[in-house]
Amino acid sequence: MNDPILVREMTLDDCDRVPGIRIRSWQHAYKGLMPQPYLDALSVTEDAERRRTFFVRAGSEVVDLVAERAGEVIGWACHGPYRDGEIRTDDAELYAIYVDTGQFGAGVGQALLREAVRRCADAKHPRMLLWVLKGNGRARRFYERAGFAADGAEEPFDVDGVAVPEVRYVRELLG
Repeated sequence: MNDPILVREMTLDDCDRVPGIRIRSWQHAYKGLMPQPYLDALSVTEDAERRRTFFVRAGSEVVDLVAERAGEVIGWACHGPYRDGEIRTDDAELYAIYVDTGQFGAGVGQALLREAVRRCADAKHPRMLLWVLKGNGRARRFYERAGFAADGAEEPFDVDGVAVPEVRYVRELLG
């Protein structure tokens, strides 16, 4: 754990490691917040196929970042234009950020978020928005410590027919 965290753009080769991080994070962080059968059925193999497809199709608007330590990928974040329905706005959106569960509390998420915010500010996006599960107190505190605040918007996220409420957070980037 003494090795520094390196945040870099994801490569196609990383698409095999990222799904394991993503799914184990979902299963850990969303336990009790989403239907357990849904979490239990998540497949690393299927997600790896989706990641590769998304990665190849994403284009230049979507930025995938990975965090690595000592050459091992230990986190992933993805951001791009804010999606207001089918409309893309001038704002940025953090689509995802996940950290290997063995690395929680080691600064990996902070490093990924810091780099995503920096890139979005450099690209002159006025704000960065994100959606987080309403009941995910740990994630909400993480974003609040990083300068994000809930703006009052809420949406249900449908998981196997169960409405799981999400709240929107925002952080000003310019000014």
